[in-house]
Parts: sequence; C-alpha cells; structure tokens
Amino acid sequence: ASILFTFALGTAAGDLIAEKLSLGYWRSGLLFAALIGIVAIGRFVFKFNEVAAFWIAYVLTRPLGASIGDFLTALKGQGGLAIPTNMITSAFLISILAMVVYFTRQQRNSSQPMSVDAVERSIS
Repeated sequence: ASILFTFALGTAAGDLIAEKLSLGYWRSGLLFAALIGIVAIGRFVFKFNEVAAFWIAYVLTRPLGASIGDFLTALKGQGGLAIPTNMITSAFLISILAMVVYFTRQQRNSSQPMSVDAVERSIS
C-alpha cells in the first residue's frame, strides 16, 4: 500500500509540476533532482534523520522518473524528445541488466559480500 501510494502521489506531483504549472518536463526533472540533492545534503552534512531522509528521497524519485520519462517520450510539440517508449524501455532494461551482471561479478570476485561502502566505491 505504501509503495502504491508513493507511486501515485509521485506521478501526480510530477505531472502537476510539469504540465499544470507549465514548468515543462525537463525543468521539473531538474527540480526533483535538486530536491533529492537537498535531502542528501541534509542527511550527510547536517545529519538529518536517515529514515526520514530515505522516505523523502524515495517519494521524490517517482516524480523525477515520471518527469524524465515524459521528457523522453512526449512529442516534440509537447516539450519532449519523441523517443519511442519501446526504445526507452529496452535501453533501461539493458542498463539494469548490465549493472546486475557487473555487481554480481564484483561480489563473486571478493571473498566477502559487498558492503554498501564497497558498492559506492565501485561506482565512483
């Protein structure tokens, strides 16, 4: 129920900002990315509660994803790039599979399971 609620709320927030308030998909995506960045700064710099920071960032990922998805797939006249949905889906599927394979191999090559710190180091 929590996940369904946050998905619905997030998608509605993304559409509200992008369409009804005429900010556009690209700018609304940047807005939600900046808000997630503010939450991260609050957590790591100002020691904001980690549970609250997680849930705030989690809720904000949905309108971010919706804004980016709409930007990529919307018609050019509507402020998008008009990339076919099946191409976007395929690109994301390939990216996710590549990351799963990469991190699975990284973990198998080490004698211990990867910690969160090890995953962060391997990404950067």
